[in-house]
Amino acid sequence: MAAETVQSVSEQLKQLNDARKAILVDTTYYKSIMNGILPLAAPNSTLELRRWAADFIAEAFATPTLPNKDKEVMSFQVLPVLRNLLESPKEDPYVLKSVIAASASIFPHVLRWIIHNPYERSPWDNMVTIKQKILRIWDDAASAVKLCCVKFAQRVVLAQTTATSLEKLEAEATGLLDRMLNVLQDNSSDALIVDGTLNCLPILVRTRPSTSTRILNAVIGFNPLKLANSPLTPKIRVLAKSMEKTTRMLLIHLLKRDPHEILDDNGRKRAFAEQQAAYAGGDAKRQKISPQHAVPQVNPNAPGPNSLAAIYTLTDSVGLQGFDATQVPAHLTNRLVVSTLARVDLQALKGAIRAIRDRLAVKEAARQPALNPETAPLDVEEDDDEYEPDFTIAEDEEQIKNKLDGKPREEDQPQIDAASLTLGTYKLPAPPPLNPDSASAAGQMVVARVFDALRVLEEPAARKVRGGINRLAASSYDKESILTFITRLGTRATAGIEDVHVKDEACAALVLPSPMSGDVIRERLYSYVLEDFRRRIDIAVSWLNEEWYCDRVQKKQSSDAPMHYPKWAMRLVDGFFPYLNPQDKVLTRFLGEMPELNTAILGKVKTLCGDPSMVELALKSLLYLVVMKPPVRDLALDTVQDIWVECKSTPNPSHFIEMLDTDDTQTRTLGRWQLSISQNGVLAS
Repeated sequence: MAAETVQSVSEQLKQLNDARKAILVDTTYYKSIMNGILPLAAPNSTLELRRWAADFIAEAFATPTLPNKDKEVMSFQVLPVLRNLLESPKEDPYVLKSVIAASASIFPHVLRWIIHNPYERSPWDNMVTIKQKILRIWDDAASAVKLCCVKFAQRVVLAQTTATSLEKLEAEATGLLDRMLNVLQDNSSDALIVDGTLNCLPILVRTRPSTSTRILNAVIGFNPLKLANSPLTPKIRVLAKSMEKTTRMLLIHLLKRDPHEILDDNGRKRAFAEQQAAYAGGDAKRQKISPQHAVPQVNPNAPGPNSLAAIYTLTDSVGLQGFDATQVPAHLTNRLVVSTLARVDLQALKGAIRAIRDRLAVKEAARQPALNPETAPLDVEEDDDEYEPDFTIAEDEEQIKNKLDGKPREEDQPQIDAASLTLGTYKLPAPPPLNPDSASAAGQMVVARVFDALRVLEEPAARKVRGGINRLAASSYDKESILTFITRLGTRATAGIEDVHVKDEACAALVLPSPMSGDVIRERLYSYVLEDFRRRIDIAVSWLNEEWYCDRVQKKQSSDAPMHYPKWAMRLVDGFFPYLNPQDKVLTRFLGEMPELNTAILGKVKTLCGDPSMVELALKSLLYLVVMKPPVRDLALDTVQDIWVECKSTPNPSHFIEMLDTDDTQTRTLGRWQLSISQNGVLAS
């Protein structure tokens, strides 16, 4: 029979645990499951089931996932069960722990209910009975149950010290707080209870400022190392260290928060007289906590001159008067001043202010008024024959009238011409003369800034079709338009004025233009292209086209005009040819889009064949010129002829011949011209 009972209890516990898992997934099951759990918490049920039911009730009211409204409704069903468990004699300590924990969670809901619904007193009566039972078993219970009682007292203090008109409940909460603090005031050696009490105090200090002074006084007066006076066993050492650490952590936590808020209980606590009346029947410990404010006695200053420091000094202590307050750090001074003002007695403060005002009034009355020579009375005695009045100090009415009569009339006064009062024309001073060197330096600086700004511009997503040589330079203000503007500025700005001589303003001598002044932008363009010539080869082609066009225009106007295209085309070729590799198609594109090719440029292409790996690239580029650019076909074929002749004259031309034979297109194209070349005896085998 016993085996069947044990089996039945184990099966019930398994089912109950499954129900708890379901509640963790969906909290809406709490109400339905709670109705089935309450019979298991009856005093006559099995101990295992009673423990599980009490623990489940405590967990249900402590979980934050369940709304307060649902907790309030369920509390009416649970209160009778909790009351029966507490009134049951010799109840299991584990069950008592869960019951007290559940009561601590339920108490605020029941108090809120009775405040808003005073007509229904049965829940509050059950709660009052539970509270009285918990307070009775507080002192004699086991340590684990005592901890739950401390937590219950904390919840009662939190609930009953809110802004309500129930002074009786607030007085009861104050008494419970003092009962909690008795553990600290008596320097209890029960580390478990002391640590539990200390851990319950921070939330009271933070949310109930009216209790902060009482709590701080108790914590500061607590000596966690009192056990160190007894023989130090390992157990006592651990207990003392635990209490010391908990106390230290509590004080650090309070210091991290705003100390002004903790100490500012003005306006939140009851009046001092009411506190004395509330504690009239209390013990001596409670009366010691009440603060006593002494009204300072401020003596008047000694007769005679007094400094401002003496007027504002409220103490007779010589040591305090000689203290240099400027040595205290500013942040510490601010905290001390605010904390002191928050706790100072209002009557004492008013008395001190009144005394300072009296001192200032006495000092002001002792001062003699200064005489004003313009308004001072003459104070002439009739029987003083030697008196000679000084008319320069004070004049009578007749003398003032005489002076006014002597002044010229307004119409007799000279009139001021209004035109003379107008402001004249203001001219800025002439700027200093600008010499050619300064102008050149300023121009170089402007060009450098333009190119620096050009580097931060992004490349356009899609390239636009160019409109030809007469297109607008800057129509969209993007990178391409700015580059077009720069190239035209560099090629056309100085066109036709390279040989012009400028007369110096300071002397009659002629100033020759700087040879580098016209090439500043070109040098910048050259450097800009070579920084990334593979991506900026189109900029180089556009620049050379502008140079070639400008040279043609200048040639028509003057046969002696300097030509810039051959120079800068050759510089570009010399600049990027050494960095070409066999896979580069930039060479073919550059040669094909250049407006004009000459023997010098194609000679540079011929020098590429000195590297066997570059032979194919050079020949393909020349082949492209032969096929796609008829104006330079003869120059390209002459270059191929020179390459062939030089190859034949080399000691080992096999590699070059193999390169020619591997490309059928090159062989077919060059075969058309081989006959005519052979007739001249140049390539005779």
